Amino acid sequence: MAKYIKEVLITKEEIDQMCRRLGAQISRDYEDREIILIGVLKGAYAFMADLARYITVPLKVDFMSVSSYGSGTKTSGVVRINKDLDTDITGKHIIVVEDIVDSGLTLKHLRELLTTRNPASVALCTAFDKPERRRVEVDVDYVGMKIPDEFIVGYGLDFDGKYRNLPEVSILGDDRDLKDDKQGGNQ
Repeated sequence: MAKYIKEVLITKEEIDQMCRRLGAQISRDYEDREIILIGVLKGAYAFMADLARYITVPLKVDFMSVSSYGSGTKTSGVVRINKDLDTDITGKHIIVVEDIVDSGLTLKHLRELLTTRNPASVALCTAFDKPERRRVEVDVDYVGMKIPDEFIVGYGLDFDGKYRNLPEVSILGDDRDLKDDKQGGNQ
């Protein structure tokens, strides 16, 4: 895997500081209220687990699985729900936790969908934000870090299902190398 990593963009220590900051902010904002964290699978699993450890108000967790990528590095523009919530969110304060906001399509779609289920409030939280890539406007309530327009992997983020297990966030190398590798039968 390491041969395709161009450089480490965000270290484990920086990720931990980001999670602490966001956890404290969410805890202040929701003091005396219970929240439901809704993780967007698969990418948000690492971030949501770390974030939850730093939130001091009562919380529950649930997950949704949505896709807009397929096996490439660019969004398809179509958001598809693969797994819906198991929890009734009527009257609840929910925070949708996402790994990265890129085009904005996924979070905009999820906010609109979840709002129809009559929660008390819907907030959006992302570990990483690429504002230059927006295709639709979406207001994100909690942003971990703004990042450059690079294809990143690690800390839950993947390329074709791989690299999620890397403990830091790294920039993926030139995708010509990836295509050459796939064509070389190394998959």
